[in-house]
Amino acid sequence: MSDPDTHLTPNDGSGKRVMHRVLVWDLPTRVFHWLLVLLVVLAFVTAEMGGTVMQYHMWNGGGILVLVLFRVLWGFLGGTPSRFATFMRGPRKVFGYARSLLGKGHESYLGHNPMGAWSIVAMLTTLLIQAGTGLFANDDILTEGPLFHLVSKDTSDWLTRIHLINQNILIGLVAIHIGAIVFYWVVKRENLILPMITGHKKWHEAVDSVGGSPVKALLLAATLAVVVYFVIY
Repeated sequence: MSDPDTHLTPNDGSGKRVMHRVLVWDLPTRVFHWLLVLLVVLAFVTAEMGGTVMQYHMWNGGGILVLVLFRVLWGFLGGTPSRFATFMRGPRKVFGYARSLLGKGHESYLGHNPMGAWSIVAMLTTLLIQAGTGLFANDDILTEGPLFHLVSKDTSDWLTRIHLINQNILIGLVAIHIGAIVFYWVVKRENLILPMITGHKKWHEAVDSVGGSPVKALLLAATLAVVVYFVIY
């Protein structure tokens, strides 16, 4: 099977570029992505509103926790392009790709490029920290995380500070993510959003890209949701 993240040179024997419609993101990965976008937006909105709306904020945080855990496991169990082993690259590859962006052309990747791969890991890690600390956080007024009772008040206050600091880091990562999408769209003429909607991308060569099973994904997500619910509540 071809490596979907390897740079491919177009060649059909006549010198003409032949484009193929290749599966990049399977349905579970796409559903995960857009659900996460929705829940992250709602998390910021409900946090800003405060008050009794914080109950929805906590439920929202639980949903984000389930999604992040799902994506981590899906990185080992999902379709080929969604697996960490497919798109994670070392520092040399990352810096080489970064340098190529300064030129007129750059090395193309079917799935995540080396820089994008590490940004995904950073985003998932930050979201995991945010959701995890939120379980124990408090606002000294009305709101206490569902696992607040398991730690001391001092520990809860410390985790609350991390929660607030990490929120700013998350905002920065989201801004970088959006900026990268705009950069590729405007400068490199590459639409990164459409493949995450349709699941497919036009590529230089036919690639046997295997998607993950929606049934397996649903069972995994349901299991994680049940586990998280019983751990929290």
